[in-house]
Amino acid sequence: MTLEEINGQMNTMENADRVQSAGAALEELLIAAKKQDYLTVGVYESAKVMNVDPDSVAFCVLATDEEYECDIALQIHFTLIQAFCFDNDINVVRVNDIERLADLVGADETGEPKDAHCILVTSPSANPWKDPALDKLSLFCEESRSVYDWVPAITLPER
Repeated sequence: MTLEEINGQMNTMENADRVQSAGAALEELLIAAKKQDYLTVGVYESAKVMNVDPDSVAFCVLATDEEYECDIALQIHFTLIQAFCFDNDINVVRVNDIERLADLVGADETGEPKDAHCILVTSPSANPWKDPALDKLSLFCEESRSVYDWVPAITLPER
């Protein structure tokens, strides 16, 4: 085994640990933000918040699954949301487990699961919300961008 192969394996293991750690931080962040009522759930609801008060958006989660991969309208919304996030220095990640995200954010008033394709963590502009999990995720996104991974994928921890 060459030195490059060993370094490659070590980098792969480090990256897997980073993604797993980021998944745990994302879960912590969503639970804490839900308790504070700092979550906006749904593509259209998120677009409204971004349009009305972009400074209140602290973090963005986009969720994909195989069922909606071919949904062109949803992909266009994702592209627009990503562009908005990049223009406004908002960290954005992708998660491939939409069912788990829906469990974390809960159901709507009718008991139906919320549309978890887009989740925003908001924070009032007058009194910014500080959370250690948000800091960890911001660092994860910054590190990902340094290796040209503009929208990193996060895996949520198993239950």
